[in-house]
Amino acid sequence: MSVFVLRRVLTLLATLVGASLIIFLVLDALPGNAAQMLMGADASADAVRALTVKLGLDQPLAVRYLQWIKGLLVGDLGNSYVYGTPIASLIAERLVLTIPLAIMAMSITVTLALSAGIYTAANHNKLGDVGVMSLTQVGIALPNFWFAILLVLLFSVRLQWLSAGGFAGWEDGIWSGVKSLLLPAVSLAVVQAAILARVTRSAVLEVLREDFVRTARAKGLGKREVLWRHVLRNAMIPVMTVMGLQFANLLAGTIVIENVFYLPGLGRLIFQSIANRDLIVVRNCVMLLATMVVIVNFVVDVLYAFIDPRIKVHDL
Repeated sequence: MSVFVLRRVLTLLATLVGASLIIFLVLDALPGNAAQMLMGADASADAVRALTVKLGLDQPLAVRYLQWIKGLLVGDLGNSYVYGTPIASLIAERLVLTIPLAIMAMSITVTLALSAGIYTAANHNKLGDVGVMSLTQVGIALPNFWFAILLVLLFSVRLQWLSAGGFAGWEDGIWSGVKSLLLPAVSLAVVQAAILARVTRSAVLEVLREDFVRTARAKGLGKREVLWRHVLRNAMIPVMTVMGLQFANLLAGTIVIENVFYLPGLGRLIFQSIANRDLIVVRNCVMLLATMVVIVNFVVDVLYAFIDPRIKVHDL
């Protein structure tokens, strides 16, 4: 087990190094000069050059990359070009919203998807199965930003149950913050829940055809007991794989949804920083998202070994 985890840790570290190189090089290759953008089109060449030196943009590419990595390792992300404040504090302020939003969306996704997937598999080819699968097909086809607008029109404009945008803040109470994030979380969750429900259904149906399931039924175990005690655990491997990928999609989806609902989260910070060409903020935010995605996939890999011990044996 320790060798299995060690290999996954080494893979995680190698992935993070590769991601950091790609993020740095891609952003550095973008056209334009950050100092020129900050100074304005009418700024003199000497002023732009002086700001370029002050920001360290005149140094060689390799030096700037190594300085960035060194800062990441010690927690010094530098200062924003536009805001002039530490990037770490900017990100920390936005994560207070983005992390709960992603967790809420993932919780809704898992609850809806597992319920729908298990129900349809247990009622294969019946009316309920056909109806739920038809709904999931519609859910997959819905763009989440368009669905977000529909939710705003229904629950905010017509029914006036929830706010159309903005974030009340956690200091006003947990329920107030949850209400502010409910519509964005549902908007993010609908498409992912539809996909995961279909994956769950397929995985459960495949396991239901296995010999050990027929043996369990022949021993007198009820359909419900077989489903929950034997089938579901064996069907969770492909489901967990998709869940890990979906969490990454939810984090990326916050960039659009937070702008639809005017939420001051990490996604909106990235959008604003791109518009202002505050590339040092964009670089650190994207690296943070990449790190979170890699860590989630690492956790999923480790959970595989607990769900199915054969995985770590084959890995060795």
